[in-house]
Amino acid sequence: MFELSLDRVLKSLVSLGISKSDAEVYIYLAKEGPKKASELANALEISRQKVYLDLKKLLDKQIVTTSDDKPSIFSAVAFEEAIELLVQIKKEQTAAILETKEQLISNWKSIDWKNNT
Repeated sequence: MFELSLDRVLKSLVSLGISKSDAEVYIYLAKEGPKKASELANALEISRQKVYLDLKKLLDKQIVTTSDDKPSIFSAVAFEEAIELLVQIKKEQTAAILETKEQLISNWKSIDWKNNT
């Protein structure tokens, strides 16, 4: 039952615009608490380089935070907050797509097809 629920959470995070790998990093941090990149790499059995790439994307989306410590310690924001942030990003992307669509349709309608062939 737990694995099914976790799989559903993973798929939901992916549907909200993050990669499966990013979602796995976020979920691990959310479940296990703050970790160094090396600890994440070991626990998830992925390269440290890949972990840093995933963490950068998660930091950009503001669903992971980092400490000023050396080495940095990464933490997941609360799940509810992460979902709100990802939904907001999706809303902004949708609004941008709709705006582009309207501009494109307007441009299409304004083409003088008789003199533009």
